[in-house]
Amino acid sequence: MPTLTKLYPMQEVSLHNSQDDCWVTIDGKVYDVSSYMDEHPGGDDVLLAATGKDATDEFEDAGHSKSARELMESFCIGELEVPTPLIPELEIVSKKQQNDIVEKIRDISKQYWTLPVAVVGITVVASFLYSRRN
Repeated sequence: MPTLTKLYPMQEVSLHNSQDDCWVTIDGKVYDVSSYMDEHPGGDDVLLAATGKDATDEFEDAGHSKSARELMESFCIGELEVPTPLIPELEIVSKKQQNDIVEKIRDISKQYWTLPVAVVGITVVASFLYSRRN
């Protein structure tokens, strides 16, 4: 059965960015590493630099051992809240607006009919000349 964890928005996580109160996010999980700052082999500045953003790449690039990953789990306090994407509002078009749009498309297609005809004509002439050459 899945364990329920507290969800934290990145905005809240980024507020915890000091020596006495330091949170980092790695792989979508939030870790309170405040008590580990002095013991961290890379120094506290590495942890402070990882606050307020997703530090997964930095964590993976450092090549942490299996024991370091297991120790990290003891500092987990929750998960990063994934913001829901905004759904654009649909525009309701009236029948008159729809007819206006269709009319504009018809006008444009009437205006530019010569271009595809010219391309086809040039292609036919070029293929005719090419076939007569052989």
